[in-house]
Amino acid sequence: MTRRTLLASTATLAVSPLAGLTPLAAAAPDGPPKRIAAVITTWFQRSHADVIVGKYLEGFHQDGQPPYPRSKIVSMYTAQVHEKDLSREMSRKHGVPIYRTIYEALTLGTGELAVDGVLIIGEHGDYPLNDKGQRLYPRFQLFLQVTDVFRQTGKAVPVYTDKHLSYSWAKAKRTVEISREMGFPMLAGSSVPVAFRDPLVDAPWGAKIPHAVGIAFAGLESYGFHMLELIQSMIERRQGGEVGVSSVQCLQGDAVWKYLDATPWVRPLFNAALSRCKTRQPGELTEIVKNPAVFLVNYRDGAQAAGFMLTGAVKDDFAVAVEVEGRREPVSPLAWLMRKPYHHHFGCLIKNIEKMYETGNAPYPVERTLLVSGILDFMLDSVKEGNRVVETPELGVVYQTPNVSHFCTEGWA
Repeated sequence: MTRRTLLASTATLAVSPLAGLTPLAAAAPDGPPKRIAAVITTWFQRSHADVIVGKYLEGFHQDGQPPYPRSKIVSMYTAQVHEKDLSREMSRKHGVPIYRTIYEALTLGTGELAVDGVLIIGEHGDYPLNDKGQRLYPRFQLFLQVTDVFRQTGKAVPVYTDKHLSYSWAKAKRTVEISREMGFPMLAGSSVPVAFRDPLVDAPWGAKIPHAVGIAFAGLESYGFHMLELIQSMIERRQGGEVGVSSVQCLQGDAVWKYLDATPWVRPLFNAALSRCKTRQPGELTEIVKNPAVFLVNYRDGAQAAGFMLTGAVKDDFAVAVEVEGRREPVSPLAWLMRKPYHHHFGCLIKNIEKMYETGNAPYPVERTLLVSGILDFMLDSVKEGNRVVETPELGVVYQTPNVSHFCTEGWA
């Protein structure tokens, strides 16, 4: 099978529902607002449920004032009730019922699918860590319960699932397979690639992009995912589209600085990305970064990426730089999170989720998040197993992103 044939077959799978299953038609943008069910693990202040569902209920500024997303949350399901829970208060305030089961939240007690879209926010909550340091959020289990409702009712609607599809490559892969088999549009992933950028630039679509470097901070899994998806959102635009990943490796400690010094293509991209950071802390990197790490990603077409976790050197920045053949300088933006007071970058994510609810088409491929979910899972195998190179024949994820940029360039009006 040629790469072109594989791309064509993937596209066919994405729109071919199971026999007897009817994708609900997307309403026109000037039709009635879409009705959305929010399926979440838990909700407390500044949790992902708060800065996503909270914007639907209280406006983009979360102050009870316009502008609002056009769709409306009509039901909720919460897997856990946090000690500082906000879901019950918001339910009472906005008249949005919380149901005991996902089935009831999607059917509104009617026995028929009664919503036009689903938000799965499986982030935060009291869940254990495994021996790879992965938080075992039940995103896959929540997704299966949602799709069980689709099967029972014979209808399906668009689904967004927050952050990576699962801590497990096998579960992430099965998630996308199910969405294809059942024929409903799906979007997933990080708010970071779609945040405002400084400057407002993207990798040129269709250009030769041999190398990319990202810079981030905090936990290897929780924030390493954001960095990897920011890198992927740039490098997937290269000539020939995405072809998958052949191997990954995580280096830690002094090995990070040795790699930086020994790899000629990395240094100019590293310096370009670091120069974009607004929270760069004073001091030598080798002194202020106590636990450095770098994620090394080798793509099947020869492209390479290196994502540096520099906690101590940057406090709140995600930056990326890509080498573009034919250009003297790297293309290098900062993904500007603007956390306070109401986390603007999640508003940028909602704008993209809304496009899917309105049109019935995901604005960018869910395969991006699928690939990054796998990269991260195998990267943590490298960490667990002494920082070895992990070959990844499983990660033959092939897709073509559209020639469109999806990051925010304006506000909500």
